Amino acid sequence: MNPRNGGGNPIRLLLHVPVPWVYVLSYFIGVGIERVWPSRNFLAIVLSIGAVSGFVFAMGVGIAGWGWLIFRMRRTTTVPGRESSTLVTWGPYRFTRNPMYVGLALAYLGEAGMWRQAWPIAVLPFTLAYVNCFVIPLEEARLHEVFGEGYEQYRERVRRWI
Repeated sequence: MNPRNGGGNPIRLLLHVPVPWVYVLSYFIGVGIERVWPSRNFLAIVLSIGAVSGFVFAMGVGIAGWGWLIFRMRRTTTVPGRESSTLVTWGPYRFTRNPMYVGLALAYLGEAGMWRQAWPIAVLPFTLAYVNCFVIPLEEARLHEVFGEGYEQYRERVRRWI
């Protein structure tokens, strides 16, 4: 099998799922667990702070949307492993190399808080680990191939997450 298309490895095959859908699917897994084993304990009470959760959700959507909009304006890809046409280093990319992923994680947390669901939060670290260990390294390798020293300088200045 061709290693570029996943080679049969389930983790590599997941790379064909757009990252926003990975967050959505993992959230739904958490919701499913929540239905089977409701988290009506102290964690659910902590998560019930609606105004804060709404703010975190809105902030996450704003950050992810800002990053996505910049990519669209620069006509560069948002698909992991595809060749980027531009190295974006401004806007939210001054603070994190992955504002779309940071924003998705914040929106995910805010959503779970608004719905008072603890299990999706328990699933989120697995999603972040997948993105951090499989998706981002693929993207970084591709960016290094395309932009070389310019990308390495950017990588030294700006953190992967926050």
